[in-house]
Formats: sequence, C-alpha cells, structure tokens
Amino acid sequence: MPKTIVVPAGELFNPQTNEFIPVKETTLLLEHSLVAISKWESEWEIPFYSKTPKTNEQVMHYIKCMTLTKNVDPHVYDILTNENLQEIKAYIDKKQTATTISKHAKSNNREVVTSELIYYSMIAQNIPKEFEKWPINRLLTLIEVCAIKNAPPKKRGFKQTQDYYDAINKARRAKFGSKG
Repeated sequence: MPKTIVVPAGELFNPQTNEFIPVKETTLLLEHSLVAISKWESEWEIPFYSKTPKTNEQVMHYIKCMTLTKNVDPHVYDILTNENLQEIKAYIDKKQTATTISKHAKSNNREVVTSELIYYSMIAQNIPKEFEKWPINRLLTLIEVCAIKNAPPKKRGFKQTQDYYDAINKARRAKFGSKG
C-alpha cells in the first residue's frame, strides 16, 4: 500500500540570490516497491540492499523514486521534517504481511540482492510482473513462500530411513505372523 506523507509549508533561503523561496504544503504519495528500487539502482549503480549506509543524497533520491505524486516542486524534498523522515523510514521498514517464515526455512545465501535478482526470482517463481508494485517486503516474502512451496521434498537422513524400514518390517512380521 502506498503511504501518504504531508510535508508542511515552509521556506528555503537561497544564499546566491539572497531570497527566500516559499514552498507550499504538499501531500506526497510514496510507494516502497521494486519499481522504486529499480529506479534508484539505475541511478546509483549500487545494490539498494547492502550493508553500506546510504548518504543523505541517496536517501533523498530514493524518496523521490518512491514518489507517485505528479509534478512535485523539487524544493519539497528539501523541507521534509524529521517527523516526515521518521514516518517514511517506518513505512520502508514495515513488513506489510502477516506471513512469517521460520528461520530454518530461510536460506543462508550471502548473495548481494539487486533489483534484477528480485525480478529473476519473480520470473523463476512465475510471479506476474504486476507484483513489482507491491510493497517490497511483502513481495520478498511472497518470493520466499513460492520458493519454499515449490522446493522438492527433503530427503530423509540415514536414521530416518532406517527407522522407516524398521517400521515397515515390523508391520509385515505382525501381518504374516513371521519372526523375521
């Protein structure tokens, strides 16, 4: 679901012209999705999901990539309040799904995740392209669920196999009245 953020009116000072620039109150509609991540990665040419902290410039650019509102005054992004930024961060961090995946079901893959890898996972799991507009955390959960459900059943371990055959032999001995 997109998030609505209200940026209060304010003004900026331009030191080059010694003038104040008024900025009207603006309502931004933001969407944290694969589409926004793809736009951001195409500009910065680095993975969105990395351990390296993003610069303020990168964060602001990502907020612009998430913006669905048309014809936004570019100065609006310069007057975002701390409350606006905290609200945006909370929206980005929100899981937006009731599904939980157990830790043993998750892979321990250390591969760097990029938008292309997410698109690949969507294609591999036959997830329609329209889902690229889903909240990204929800989309990633769907991809994981599809991967788990489509995975071949796990093979039994040696002990499980031995116990299985022992149970079959015991049942057959009982059925036919045999001792072995």
